[in-house]
Amino acid sequence: MKTTSVMIQSLCVPCCNRCRHCLLSWNGRVEGEEWSRSVHLAERFLGELRESRPDLNCAFSFGYSMEHPDLREALRTLRRLGSPTADFLQCDGMKLRDEAQCAELMRLLREEGVKRLNFTFYGLPGSHDRFAGRQGDAALLLRMMSAARDTGLPFSAGVCLTEENLGEMDELTGLLRDRGCEKISLFLPHEEGRGRNLAAVRCRKRDLDRLSPETRGLLDPKLWRTEGEWLREAEPLREERRSILISLRRENIADYEGRSALSLLEEIEALDERYYSAFPSFRELAETYGDPDGDRLYRIRDLNHHYRLLYGEKHRLSLYDVTDERFSGSRRT
Repeated sequence: MKTTSVMIQSLCVPCCNRCRHCLLSWNGRVEGEEWSRSVHLAERFLGELRESRPDLNCAFSFGYSMEHPDLREALRTLRRLGSPTADFLQCDGMKLRDEAQCAELMRLLREEGVKRLNFTFYGLPGSHDRFAGRQGDAALLLRMMSAARDTGLPFSAGVCLTEENLGEMDELTGLLRDRGCEKISLFLPHEEGRGRNLAAVRCRKRDLDRLSPETRGLLDPKLWRTEGEWLREAEPLREERRSILISLRRENIADYEGRSALSLLEEIEALDERYYSAFPSFRELAETYGDPDGDRLYRIRDLNHHYRLLYGEKHRLSLYDVTDERFSGSRRT
C-alpha cells in the first residue's frame, strides 16, 4: 500500500449546522487544538515531511467549518502552508449573514485570492433547513451565492439526493442555475459519521426515473451504480493508495509536539495496516453480505465500507477506526 499524501488538520472552528449526514459527527463541542498551537505544529510537520518525504503531497486544513474568527488571517496561513483550501472554499455551516454582510464576506474572499466556492444543498429551503438542523440556512446559502455572483467569484453546488427529497430536485437545480451556479453535482450520502442513519433513504436506480433527464444527468453514472452492477463488474475495487490524516486534538497535541512527523506517519500507517488486515477482501465480503439484485445506488468505496460495517458488527471487532475522520487515520483509494 503506497502512501501518497498527508493532511494535517485541526477541528478548531465550530460549525453552525447539525447536518444529518455529518462525516465528523459534529455535536457542538470543538475537539481540535486551538488555532495558533495547531498552526505552529503543522508548520513544523510540513517542513519535516517535505524534507524527508518529498514524494508526498502534504497540506494543512481546519474545520468543522470555515467560519474562522479571523478568516483573512486563516486564509493567508493556509496559502503560506500550501493548502488547496486557500483557493477552494467550502461555504457550509457558516454564521447567518444579511445581504450586506454576505457582500462583505465575498469581497474579503476575492481580495485573499480565493478562486472558487462550493455550497451544499439538501433540498428546497424547508427540507434543507431540517436536514442541516438550522432554520434559515438555505436562505443564507442563496444570499452568499448571489453575493459571489455579484463579486465575480465562480461557485459550484453539491446536492445530496435521498428518497426523501427526490421530488424537489428539478425545482432545486433550476433555482441554483438561476443564481448563477456554474456546476451542480448530485451525490448520495455516505455511511460514515452520522451518515449511517440515512441508509434507509438511500436512492434506488428506479427512483431516478422521477427526475428530469437534465437533473438525472447531474449524477455521474460511472461513479454511482447499483449494488448489483458493482458486483457484476470483474474488478470493481482496487485499493492501492492511501492518504494519511494527522488530526491535532486537545488530547494528543502534547504527545505530537514531542514527536517527529515521520515517526507519527509510520505509526498511523501501522494503524492502517492493522485495521484493513482485519477485514476480508471486497469479493469475500460481497459473498456474505452482497445482494446481486440490489438496486440501491453506491459509490464503490461506500459499498465496501457498508460491507465492512456489517462484518465488524457480526464479528464484534474492536479496532482503532482509521476511517473516523475526527481522529488521526487514513483513507484508501
